[in-house]
Amino acid sequence: MRNPLDGLDMQTLCFIVDDEPAIGRFIALALRNFGDVGVEQFIDPPSMNAALRERVPDLIFLDVSLGASDGIEALRHLSAAGYPGVVQLMSGRDASILEDVRLVGERHGLRMRPVLTKPFRVDAIKTIVDEEQLLFGGTRAAEADGARGSEDPRPPKVSLRDALERDRLEIWYQPKIDLRAERMTGAEGLARIRHPEHGIVYPAAFIPGAAEADLVALAECALRMALRDAADFAAVGHTLRLAINMPVEALVALPIAAIVRDARPHEDDWSGIILEVTEDQIIRDIPAAHEIATQLRIHRIALALDDFGSGYSSLARLKELPFDELKLDRSFVTGCGMDTENAALCGTAIELAHRFGSLAVAEGVETASDLATIRRLGCDLAQGYLFAKAMPKDVLLAHMAADGEGGRFA
Repeated sequence: MRNPLDGLDMQTLCFIVDDEPAIGRFIALALRNFGDVGVEQFIDPPSMNAALRERVPDLIFLDVSLGASDGIEALRHLSAAGYPGVVQLMSGRDASILEDVRLVGERHGLRMRPVLTKPFRVDAIKTIVDEEQLLFGGTRAAEADGARGSEDPRPPKVSLRDALERDRLEIWYQPKIDLRAERMTGAEGLARIRHPEHGIVYPAAFIPGAAEADLVALAECALRMALRDAADFAAVGHTLRLAINMPVEALVALPIAAIVRDARPHEDDWSGIILEVTEDQIIRDIPAAHEIATQLRIHRIALALDDFGSGYSSLARLKELPFDELKLDRSFVTGCGMDTENAALCGTAIELAHRFGSLAVAEGVETASDLATIRRLGCDLAQGYLFAKAMPKDVLLAHMAADGEGGRFA
């Protein structure tokens, strides 16, 4: 994968948290042997937490058993701090305990790698470096445009209403890759706030606790921006099918068909727009959702069922909905290359999507082994840090122009 920000001087930074100094030195030496990687070592979570106030690593190696503390305590702090990087658990404890700790991290919204069992060899560190692309700017590279915001480990509470009123909202795009054509055919638009003091601020800092009216206003703003951006992509010869998240309240309250009629690109080959609705929300009123979805399809507006597998919905009821995409919950995708249970869940979800006449989309694809597995299972589209993080429209356009074929991330 070519990084869209090649040439920026952004040294990768790793933290190692282990109360055995020899282990820390072993990992640090291995990392430095593989390239220009900055490494800091800590013997307990409190010292790591103090460092996080000043700088954010791309990857944290975290021991599960830490004397007076433990990995769960560290994961809770990382989640509360809004840590955006990757966590690599490691321990000599029982594998089932390690996997349970990893799942705790995922439930806290952290990016958790498959567990690393001690003792391990240098080859294991090399695999992590390769899969996380640590020598190419790491996990922060695609966010250089908002450098200060991406480096703040403690997301400040920011008023969504204030950001909307002051025109501080931006939509950043994460490429969606067609796994057969091995090229970008769409992108998901994700909300960001460009704050004068905090830099780029992520949804964790402004979505929780926001008033319903403000969330509806956010959805309308995101829809209008995505339609405008679709026209900009089309103007330079790139027909991308863009997607945005849409809460059910906005799906019901907004005149979406009218907004799209007025603001959509007018090219005949416009591929439409996708509204992503979570499974747990859409299941509340299937008949109303079906009526709205049917009307929207007339205007080339499709629905995607987001986070499929997290809502425990009745499949018989979901079958009533005309959705174009079924997006596998990232908890299934993460580690599916190593975890046979996750692979089986992915396979079931992909098969269901195809039975419903929909495309299967894997979210959170972060390792080569996970990508190989979902490909083998017949998944249609994928997105995740393995390909690219979300980036400003202009950065994505620049990458597509440099590529020559319009977006070969895969």
